Parts: sequence; C-alpha cells; structure tokens
Amino acid sequence: MPTTTTPTALLPNFVEGRWQTGAGPGLPLFDPVLGTELARVSSAGLDLPAAFAFAREQGGRALRALTYRERAALLSAVVDVLQARKDEYHAIATANSGTVTRDSAVDIEGGIFTLATYARLGERLGDARCLLDGERIRLGKDPLFQSQHILTPTAGLALFINAFNFPSWGLWEKAAPALLSGVPVIVKPATATAWLTQRMVQDVVDAGVLPPGALSVVCGSSAGLMDCLQPFDVVSFTGSAETARAIRSHPAVAERSVRCNIEADSLNSALLDAAATEGSEAFNLLVSEVVREMTVKSGQKCTAIRRVFVPRALFDAAARSISAKLAKVTVGNPRNGSVRMGSLVSREQADHVRAGLAQLKTEATVLFDGSATPLVDADPAVAACVAPTLLGCTEPASATLLHQVEVFGPVATLMAYDDETQALELIARGEGSLVCSVYSADPAFVARTALALAPMHGRVHAVSPDVASLHTGHGNVMPQSLHGGPGRAGGGEELGGLRALGFYHRRSAVQASTATLDALDALATGGHAFQP
Repeated sequence: MPTTTTPTALLPNFVEGRWQTGAGPGLPLFDPVLGTELARVSSAGLDLPAAFAFAREQGGRALRALTYRERAALLSAVVDVLQARKDEYHAIATANSGTVTRDSAVDIEGGIFTLATYARLGERLGDARCLLDGERIRLGKDPLFQSQHILTPTAGLALFINAFNFPSWGLWEKAAPALLSGVPVIVKPATATAWLTQRMVQDVVDAGVLPPGALSVVCGSSAGLMDCLQPFDVVSFTGSAETARAIRSHPAVAERSVRCNIEADSLNSALLDAAATEGSEAFNLLVSEVVREMTVKSGQKCTAIRRVFVPRALFDAAARSISAKLAKVTVGNPRNGSVRMGSLVSREQADHVRAGLAQLKTEATVLFDGSATPLVDADPAVAACVAPTLLGCTEPASATLLHQVEVFGPVATLMAYDDETQALELIARGEGSLVCSVYSADPAFVARTALALAPMHGRVHAVSPDVASLHTGHGNVMPQSLHGGPGRAGGGEELGGLRALGFYHRRSAVQASTATLDALDALATGGHAFQP
C-alpha cells in the first residue's frame, strides 16, 4: 500500500462549480492511532444559498436533460475514476479512519460496487425520461379516459448529511440512485473522516465526468445547510437519533415539506434456533458471524450485531466459543500486518464507547475482555483503540439498558432465552432495527421467525448450513436489498435496487385520453410498468 502525503492544511469545498476554501482555522482531522493532525476543514464563509441554487439549477437541469441510460453511463464513468485510485483511498482510510485494509474495503470497494450496480440497473431503464408506475386505470365505463401514475425526477437537489463510519459507501450508496434519477447531490461528510469523501469528490470533479453542479461537497460545520432547502429538495441523514430529531423538526421539513430520509443506529440482533446444538453448523455460523460483526471496522457499523440471543442451554457454550475467537483478534496500528482490528475513528468516540460499556455492565457480566492484551504498535495513551468486549446476561427480560443503549464499537451482549416466543419479545424490545439475523438448519423455523421479525426490521438475514459459503453477511448492506428500518432505526428506506429511485422521484397521476397516455408511454418505458 502506498504511503499517504499530507494534504494542504485546509481541504477545499466544491460548491458553485468551483473549489472554495472555508474561512478561519477550521476543524482538525486526526490519525486516530498516531494522534497526528492530517488536515483541517471549514465551511465558514461559503455562500450556501448560492451553492444550493447552482446545484439545483445548473446540475439539476443538466442531469434531467439526460435519459436514464445516459445517466447510468455517468455512473460507470465515476466507477472508472474511483477504481483507478483505490490504493490511494485505502491509504487515506488507514490514516484517517484507523482501519485495516480488509475493513477499509467494506467502505471503499463497497461504495464502488454500489455505483456499478446502479449503473447496470440504469442501463436497463433505457432511454426513458420518466417511469410508469403501475398499469393504466379506467376512470369510468368508457376506457377512453384513464389514469396513469408516473414517476418524474424531483425538481430539486439531494442533501446528504453523512456519518463518520462510512465516508465512501455512505456517499455513493445515496449518490448512485440520486444521480441516476437526475437529482444533483450536495454531500456534507462527518468531520472526523471527511478526507476520504472530499478526495473522492475531488477526483470525480477533476475527471470532468459529471455535469457542473451535479456533485458538490461541503466539509466542516453543517450550520446553515438545512436552511437552504426548498420544497422540491430532499435530505437524507445517517447518524444519531438526536440529530435526526433536529432534522425532522427543522422548518425545511416541518413547514416546507422537504422529503426526509433517516437512517439511525439500532440494536441489531442475532437469533440462534433453540433446536441447535453445541458444535452444530448453525451454532458455529452464529459464533463466526458475531465475532466478525464485533471486529469489522472495530464494530463501527450501524448494522453490527449488538444483542445475541441463544437458547439458555447453549449460553455457556456460546460464551466460550465466541470468547475463544475474540482472544485471537489482535488490536492496534492497522499499518502492522499482524493487526486484525484497528482503532475507532477518534479518541472522542473511544470515550463514548467506554462510557456506554460502563452503562451496560450495570446489567450484564463481562464474558470476555480483550483490554488486558497489549496493543500492537500503538500507544494506549494516544491511540483510539478499544479491545473487543463480550457481555452476558442470563435474564434479559429483567434488563432495561441492554435493550436501550447501543455501544457503537466492538461490544456485543450474549442473552439467554427460554422459548421462541420470549426470544421474539426480547428482540422487539429494541424498538426497531436495521437487521436481524437468524441461524438455523430448519427452513420452517427460519420462515416462521422471518415473518415475525419483518415488521420490526428493515432486513432479515437468514443463515442456514446450505448457504454457509454463500450468504453476504449480517452487516453487509447489498445494493439489491433494502437498507433502513422502522422505529429506532429511523423509519427510512435506502437501496433495494431500483426501489431507491422512489425517494428522488415524485409520483403523479396523469388523467387523460388514451391517445395522450400512448404519447406519454413513448417518453417513459415503452408502455412497460416500472418494476423495481
């Protein structure tokens, strides 16, 4: 992997079709392992209303002038730009996010893969300029006058306020369907890891593969961004429930009806079938997946497993097996080839994890604590490294905090259940999650629990022995499947193939003569109803 070179002191923003450096000293970005300053970001002094107007008018007009096939070709061009620079992005992720290479790949390669997927999906839509939604509906006895629902790109822009854990994927999983829909993008990355997002945008802008105004980046404070939103704009946020509440209550959303999508962190669960036995394939699959979810990106995934439900008879066996695997995980400087798990993104985040862990310990016992093992090539007084911790609770029905407090790091709690009904009730106490995974060799059990879990989750990930080598992973968000969840998870929806385009389109009913609707078909998909 190539070494990084420190960028200029203040990373520029790209708005109004040009690079602009914010005023003032800016906010620092650090290497979370070495503690060294990498860069600074500032959005102070930017003319945000002008930036939004430029994106809305220049970028939006240029994108909507293209067909879906043509916009899909733009995504393919972006993929080519990013693919050519992957090694540089990995070096930035190591320095700014503290992740080992295979964990950075989840973010970097995952984002590029999502872009490529939407490029292929867009190609399927052909040279349409709008999408038909369903079949024509007769409005009376005479079929001459009918109603046809259509989807047209919203005449605004998309503002993305992103989280710190996925500076690449978090951008592209939103931007891919937005750009394919014909909607320009302004991204505000989380400050702690903004360098990778800013660099990717810079490379795409410098390559000239998108129309001016189609893609903008604002680094630093988010102050004033929501104020610039207008009725036809949309905003998508990933992050804390506290910030989500502020966004939902902002006048742009509450008064101007700006469409809003929220993806918040949640207490995702894993459930082992009561019929499983120690050492069975379903048992082993759960153990491996829990360890992976605890350690990939140091547990900093909104989809990571936080609560692990196993039959009471297997509680001790599961604790031993998970702990044995966690004991082999080396923690420290991601530049050292022997390190399997790097750091959290900042000392501040590490402090949050330790504080949350202290809360959970009031209701759970420590089954495994990796903190006694020395860090590899890292100073514990400087590095934001937190070792994996497995907690346990044999009476989760009596717990409160375990079903309320999420520790956004390498922490999970093993919980015992007595029967299937109780397990489902305990999972429901999470009040809505992004994903729950089920481990069983019994298709009937999987189907039954999937149906029961679906109303509480955006995704149910079923792992059985026959798909042991095929399943994509509890925490991996695939562009073909829905990402989001009800309740605590934010109530939003992203991805899901072409379903994602719905957020960036407006559904309208055209009530007209058959001849008019035939002419409309020519502008859409040749008369074929839109199929996600």
